[in-house]
Amino acid sequence: MKDLDAEALCRQLAEQIRPHVGPATALVGIYTGGLWLAERLHAELGIAQPLGAIDVSFYRDDYASKGLHASPKKTEIPFDVDGAHVILVDDVLYTGRTTRAALNELFDFGRPARVELAVLVDRGGRELPVAARYCAHTLAVPLAREQNLELQRDQAGHLGLELTQRA
Repeated sequence: MKDLDAEALCRQLAEQIRPHVGPATALVGIYTGGLWLAERLHAELGIAQPLGAIDVSFYRDDYASKGLHASPKKTEIPFDVDGAHVILVDDVLYTGRTTRAALNELFDFGRPARVELAVLVDRGGRELPVAARYCAHTLAVPLAREQNLELQRDQAGHLGLELTQRA
């Protein structure tokens, strides 16, 4: 993972998305890493629609067994979802369950014309038929279940990727 430069991957992702941005394009970042990435992409791409943020805590399929996340965030969709071209942004694509939860929540706000997914890294290990339309890097070998890849942001706002072991 040391060879993955999150800043360079972010720029690469912006260049993939740029040709597809129009007046109806809106970004929605999935807390936390996806929102950090969406903030960066929103500024880089000069998207006119305000940035949205989504917390999928109440929409996860494991909510009943795991309970509520310790510090849920507020979902804010400050644009009209009906007819919009929405790009959901997340840092790392793994099982697809977070994306499914985000889609369910997004559709509670309206019916977009199109929804696409942008991720910094696809780590493999899909459990649902979910694929990113925009992806800066796909790992050649999927990570083991006990490994976690997360986007980190330092105090200066610089992005980095961190590989950790799950407890």
